[in-house]
Amino acid sequence: MANLIEIKNKKASYQYFLVEQFTAGLQLTGTEIKSIRMGKANIGDAFCTFKGDELFVKEMHVAIYTFGSIYNHEPKRDRKLLLNRRELKKLATKVNEKGFTIIPVLLFVNEKGRAKLNIALARGKHYYDKRETIKNKDVQRDLDRAGY
Repeated sequence: MANLIEIKNKKASYQYFLVEQFTAGLQLTGTEIKSIRMGKANIGDAFCTFKGDELFVKEMHVAIYTFGSIYNHEPKRDRKLLLNRRELKKLATKVNEKGFTIIPVLLFVNEKGRAKLNIALARGKHYYDKRETIKNKDVQRDLDRAGY
């Protein structure tokens, strides 16, 4: 595929410390994958939760496929993430600890045409951590401009 789709969660690294990342498959319907391949998705407000032993992504918006029929999908439905049992168990134990959550970082379509979601085990940042992030970004930008 010539044009690979990458949809990023730009707020993720600002609001959270990303501790560990995983790549998960998505269980999608036909019109959802077509919409994602057109780049019509948003993971800015999305988060992941466990239902039983399975991990689901919630609040991920996939726009309605314009050429779809009456069998079109619901834009904000819960979508199952496909991970192996060892990864699911590791994530479940970490989420039960105080302060950890699972957030989507990147939605992409790989070379085989399958939609994948990079998720991260994350810990929320405090206000002073966010200020530090902004300060470091400004310093790096100034260094890049100066040619260092």
